[in-house]
Amino acid sequence: MSETERGIFKNARRSSRCDDGCTCRGDATRPVRGTWNDDPAHFRPPPRRREFLKVGVIGGIGLSLGDWFALTARAQEGGSAPATSPGVPPADSVIHIFLEGGVSHIDTFDPKPEAPIEVRGELGVVRTATGDYFGGLLQQTAGVADRICVIRSMGHTEAAHERGTHSMLTGYQPSPAIEYPSFGAVVSHELGGRQSLPPYVAVPTANQPAMGTGYLSSAYGPFSLGQDPAAGDFRVRDLALPPDVDDARFTSRRELLNAVNDHFRRMEKSEQLDAMDAFYGKAYELISSQAAREAFDIGAEDGRLRDAYGRHSIGQRLLIARRLVEAGVRFVTVTFGGFDFHDHIRDRMRGQFPQVDQAFAMLIRDLDSRGMLARTLVVLSTEFGRTPRLNKDAGRDHWPKVFSVALAGGGLAGGRVIGATDPTGAEPAGRGVSPADLAATIFTRIGVDPTKKLMSAGNRPIDIVRGGKVIAGLG
Repeated sequence: MSETERGIFKNARRSSRCDDGCTCRGDATRPVRGTWNDDPAHFRPPPRRREFLKVGVIGGIGLSLGDWFALTARAQEGGSAPATSPGVPPADSVIHIFLEGGVSHIDTFDPKPEAPIEVRGELGVVRTATGDYFGGLLQQTAGVADRICVIRSMGHTEAAHERGTHSMLTGYQPSPAIEYPSFGAVVSHELGGRQSLPPYVAVPTANQPAMGTGYLSSAYGPFSLGQDPAAGDFRVRDLALPPDVDDARFTSRRELLNAVNDHFRRMEKSEQLDAMDAFYGKAYELISSQAAREAFDIGAEDGRLRDAYGRHSIGQRLLIARRLVEAGVRFVTVTFGGFDFHDHIRDRMRGQFPQVDQAFAMLIRDLDSRGMLARTLVVLSTEFGRTPRLNKDAGRDHWPKVFSVALAGGGLAGGRVIGATDPTGAEPAGRGVSPADLAATIFTRIGVDPTKKLMSAGNRPIDIVRGGKVIAGLG
């Protein structure tokens, strides 16, 4: 045992203060409801115990691996059983691809070839497999149009990036009174994990505040890869021991943790302590699990498949997302950007969007060839669209009134277009689709009841989705 470890052990025996400064003592009689004020990570026994486990900083927010296994157990407890829609849900997993910056709908999924040049732009169109038209840069996606659904009437009222992103990642308009959880955090809370894997993973990082847990416990937050999988030296930091910790030292630390647990068990008999022991045990299992390492090992893929996705960031991010859902991860959020093209949109789209086209189309084909598309819901979205008319700098500005989102798999009928816009792509032609509608659709597809209420701080019930309806016509 090192001097540092002896010091931590000594301090843990004489301190009962939480890491965040709270003076609570981990009341084991306190009910667990998955809210901040009922979070066992907040009311845990002397906190230094987790320092023996932490291998890295998970998700950039300082969680230890043990936090994830607490939520898995909670999902199986009588007081917080998973809420699912009647019957078997169509989807087992969700891959949510979020294109940051605001992608132009007119230059992608909702072209206006008959409009004036200042509206239609200079990127042209491509005929799809269904006889429709996409923007000219979607050459490969046009070939899988029979397997995707395009929503052309998505819209909201938030023209600022952060607020639009919040709307599209939570289904809620931002509020100064409360922080809402992301889609992935809700799925994590309601369904828990499978195959000893985190239920919610961010690729490559949780770089948006709206990807967080809101009023839910931080234990439901995303596991972040921490590095772009396209990097030549890519590895998942929290599944690898630090350079100064070999297998022997890792085992020694686990034995030290067991000694700490035994010490506190003699002092205070607590079911919560026993439960936390199990959570940390599962965390050790994940760290040493060959199956988990394989799920994150993109290098194990055939080089030809990696080439087919594209040896660029979005290509490798979508490839590892497929590996993760194949291994059992329930919700993967992939971010890629930016597309905030206020000037020279023609050239900038030509430089960046073909990568999205290649990777997205390949993901759909790959999932389909493996028999996974029917049980995997794929969502391609952005925070808002862009102005119908080009500005003086040959770019397009923010336009939340209407834009496009693409869906595939998860039991959806492909080859459909939901909604339409007016001749210039400025307004929805008929009823629009809201972020709450999209949220209700995603949750229903994966088996989470969107009408359920969750408890926020102060035991305040909050709807998982407020005012949203499942989008009709998707099959």
